[in-house]
Amino acid sequence: MPSVYSDLRKKIKGRKAKVAVVGLGYVGLPMAVEFAKKGFSVSGLDSSSKRVNRLKKGISYIEDTSAAEIKAVIKKGRLSVTTDERCLDAADVIIVCVPTPLSEDLKPDISYIRRATKTLKKHLRRGQLIVLESTTYPGTTREVVSPVLQKKGLCLGEDFYLAFSPERIDPGNPKYSFSNIPKLVGAFTNNGTELARMLYSMVVDKVVGLSSPETAEVTKLLENTFRIVNIGLINEFAQLCHVFKIDVWEVIEAAKTKPFGFMPFYPGPGVGGHCIPADPIYLSWKARKMGFRTKMIDLAAKVNRRAPELVVKRAVELLDGKNKKIKGARVLLLGVSYKKDVNDLRESPALDIIKLLMENKARWSYHDPHIPYLDVHGIKAKPVKLTRAFLKEQDLVMLVTGHSCFDYGMLARNSALIFDTRNAFGSRGIKGDNIFKL
Repeated sequence: MPSVYSDLRKKIKGRKAKVAVVGLGYVGLPMAVEFAKKGFSVSGLDSSSKRVNRLKKGISYIEDTSAAEIKAVIKKGRLSVTTDERCLDAADVIIVCVPTPLSEDLKPDISYIRRATKTLKKHLRRGQLIVLESTTYPGTTREVVSPVLQKKGLCLGEDFYLAFSPERIDPGNPKYSFSNIPKLVGAFTNNGTELARMLYSMVVDKVVGLSSPETAEVTKLLENTFRIVNIGLINEFAQLCHVFKIDVWEVIEAAKTKPFGFMPFYPGPGVGGHCIPADPIYLSWKARKMGFRTKMIDLAAKVNRRAPELVVKRAVELLDGKNKKIKGARVLLLGVSYKKDVNDLRESPALDIIKLLMENKARWSYHDPHIPYLDVHGIKAKPVKLTRAFLKEQDLVMLVTGHSCFDYGMLARNSALIFDTRNAFGSRGIKGDNIFKL
């Protein structure tokens, strides 16, 4: 009788392993489609019937995964999507990609991982490889997931395998996608790590095995902590340059000419998406549990959380310079997604800016071809049509997200006052007395 390890290895190598992906969001859907494209039989499980029904019709809700790709793998019978957890019974490999947001009091919320783990326990059987991809604090796989699964009576490392592999998806990145971003895997045993490494190597160009799940968990947190600290630094530096009346964007471009010892980061209206705002908080929360204070990380997070407030303060100053008050002022926000050329609103600084404009009783509106409506955190609105006449009616046009599709020349010619928080105009060589940078 072949061992669980050798049997799983044979199935994975021959692309005979049945793969189930739990959570069909920005991480899970591209992954499920990629495994299906590479010849695996894939089941996609999601709690949202709306998502599942759209996918069954071949409709994509994620810009990085095209409708054509979805239709092709569904038509070939390689991908099926469902809300029925019984699809996990037949799976040889189960990859969990559920959300890990922050609570209202800025603490890790791993309730989705806990619920998914309870579901996995019900369907766990001998001969399965379980991989957690959801970003979380170090120790989650060992302390939260593993104990629940082992209550099934199966032996970890012999009857089934459990690993952690941090997601590294960068929505809207035209150069790097799931298949060409190196993958990290860490399991409880060498065999577990090798199975996970072999699995991902079937669909990803490079896979690196690590010594433990904790190493894989904290590596992801280091990557984004590095970013939040440097973004916090440049956001503070931008404020300093404003006081000095120096163009911070010119300073950054000048510093970039040094061929070593400098990596450019750019200021903005705040940080968004799941990773950068949340990941360092997961790390600092766990550190406090261990009696360690992450002072630099906490300070950087605080600086970045204040960015929307400082943006609105600058907007007030710009309006004052035109003898206008923020109360009643017509303010148009250009771009509300958290980064350019994506339809992702998660933790977008635009939402905080809108709330502050509402508190100041400004007459705000927005235009974003990627966001057909806003209905989040009590904010409800539809985008306005961008016309020359409408632009000329605005007291302030605030560029929050620099989408590639905007006609920056037309915006510059028809707006009385522009506040560019991303240097989108300057990077295109568009200047004017009506354009002010962050």
